[in-house]
Amino acid sequence: MRIIGYLDTQGYKTTVFKNNDKYIVKFEADVVEQTFKFRETDKINSLKAIQDMVDAPFLKLVEERFQEMYESSGKLLQQFHDFHEDDWIEII
Repeated sequence: MRIIGYLDTQGYKTTVFKNNDKYIVKFEADVVEQTFKFRETDKINSLKAIQDMVDAPFLKLVEERFQEMYESSGKLLQQFHDFHEDDWIEII
């Protein structure tokens, strides 16, 4: 797998990889990430094609999914903290 480029996305890092017959688009924001894989075709065959495909409506969905991921991880951490509250050492 090799990096073939980056997409200019605001608020998160977007890297495009090429691995055999697949293009992999990875969106990273802090501690969460989303990865999409696309098979190479006659139309999906370059970084430019990926740039054209990843349009504003798709990026809006990516941002919404990041928000859902942050909310889910926050809830999970809160549940873990609540469940293990007695396990923490009290610091005076």
